[in-house]
Amino acid sequence: MIIPVRLGEASYDIEISRGAIDLAAEKIMKKDRKVCVVTDSGVPTEYAERLLASLGNGAILQVFPQGEANKNFDTLQGVLRTMLEAGFTRSDAVVALGGGVVGDLAGFAAATYMRGIDFYNIPTTLLSQVDSSVGGKTAVDLDGYKNMIGAFWQPRAVFIDPDLLATLPSRQISNGLCEALKMGATSDPELFELFESNDVLAKPDLIEEIIIKAITAKRDVVEIDEREGGLRKVLNFGHTLGHAIESSCGLSLLHGECVALGIPPMCESAELKERLAKTLGNIGLDTDAAKYISDKNTVLEALTHDKKSASGGKISAVLLKDIGSFEFVKLTPEELIERLD
Repeated sequence: MIIPVRLGEASYDIEISRGAIDLAAEKIMKKDRKVCVVTDSGVPTEYAERLLASLGNGAILQVFPQGEANKNFDTLQGVLRTMLEAGFTRSDAVVALGGGVVGDLAGFAAATYMRGIDFYNIPTTLLSQVDSSVGGKTAVDLDGYKNMIGAFWQPRAVFIDPDLLATLPSRQISNGLCEALKMGATSDPELFELFESNDVLAKPDLIEEIIIKAITAKRDVVEIDEREGGLRKVLNFGHTLGHAIESSCGLSLLHGECVALGIPPMCESAELKERLAKTLGNIGLDTDAAKYISDKNTVLEALTHDKKSASGGKISAVLLKDIGSFEFVKLTPEELIERLD
């Protein structure tokens, strides 16, 4: 299945098919092109070997240690230096093979090397397949704060292979489902109904349908607002508090787990909050933030570094009014902390 993303000159296709990893080379490789495949130590070696074999002699591999803590300038410099030493030019390309950390870092490397070269994404986690691989956001972290340095750099193509999810532990499946549920809650009531009416974890055959619906919903938002000047801010639902919790916990929790903690506080009514908490619980995610926050001052400190800070010390956030209905609000860090209570 092909889902087109229409962004003028930056348009690209998202290809969803089983075995897509083996077909990607047909669209990536050009005559005499060099390709840097960026991955991390958590991605099965078999995946990198399959991709390199299909890309041929023009491909090199750059592997860095797994984990959000390694999404930093040192790792980025290593990727850029590898390309420089291999003689990469503006006609060459970077391919991300991994989860969100790999995609963010590899995409930023592509965006900054010689002021921008082609970038392709092959996401290997459910989280990256339904969310971070789509939309062109790239970044590295700075001093423990997520995605502080980055750029919008759209890929030339995204290849989503549901078969790559077979090696993921259940915690990573829940981690990814959170972002899909978020899209349903704000933008697609039918997608949310899939979660609310089914035991998704016991029905793996639903995963591919969820991937398609979540990507389509995000695509529709990105086409309207590529650079987060308006509507695209809805994608931050649950993330304002979620990112702050993630930073304050020393990155010990997964991204989707932190977003799940940040979602219920941003629901307008107690009834809606309970509904979201129950649905998140059904996909294996905890919503009791108090279990994970030993000092609210650390969360408050993280909120003061939020990229969505507006004038007057307030932060732009998303408040869910009902399933499929939301509004943008501006709250102080202290007001956001109060919502955790």
